[in-house]
Amino acid sequence: MSGAQKQSRQNVKVTENGPYLVSGGVPLSEQVIGVDADGQSHGWKEGKAYPAQEKYALCRCGRSRNKPYCDGTHVKVKFDGTEVASHTPYLEQASALNGPALTLTDAEDLCASARFCHRAGGTWQLTRESGNSESRQTAIEEACDCPSGRLVAWDKKDRRAFEPGFQPSIGLVDDTQAGKKGPIWVRGGIPVESADGAAYEVRNRVTLCRCGRSSNKPFCDGSHLD
Repeated sequence: MSGAQKQSRQNVKVTENGPYLVSGGVPLSEQVIGVDADGQSHGWKEGKAYPAQEKYALCRCGRSRNKPYCDGTHVKVKFDGTEVASHTPYLEQASALNGPALTLTDAEDLCASARFCHRAGGTWQLTRESGNSESRQTAIEEACDCPSGRLVAWDKKDRRAFEPGFQPSIGLVDDTQAGKKGPIWVRGGIPVESADGAAYEVRNRVTLCRCGRSSNKPFCDGSHLD
């Protein structure tokens, strides 16, 4: 099977009040939020890689005893996984902040509270100061590190979005600074399909809830930090 054929089969299916069904041999690994000397989120570190599988089911209720995989506990606890997230495309949800060299788009409802946007004064302030090359570069780094894709930095001249070059893969976010397990990080343009069969917008990076408590299911809203 060619790489293109394999990628076309890759998919994440949200099931009704149940797990995420992942198909197409999508690689699965832990992704650890890096922390700099000032205690700010800065960069990612590769963690444990899980054995390759053509298909697997990831826990969505947060109660499985076999995490990250589903063990059927959602049935016992009567998990309510009702999806409420918007199917509106990202750019129609996002507000835009214009700086001298960058535009920053921001869809706040997608925030997964990974805190990369806090460093060096924050992504918004850095965008306002993006006429300075160092501020511009840091703003781009912070926006690209945002796992949910809430923040996207755009070149003001050619309107090109700065996006990390992800291969199709899934990361299990480990927020060691907060002492929490974060969302399921779907990367590289893998389609996510709702339980009713409707497709969410295909994006380079999105974060799915795995604690079961998000008020924006199936996407993470940072509730795992509570």
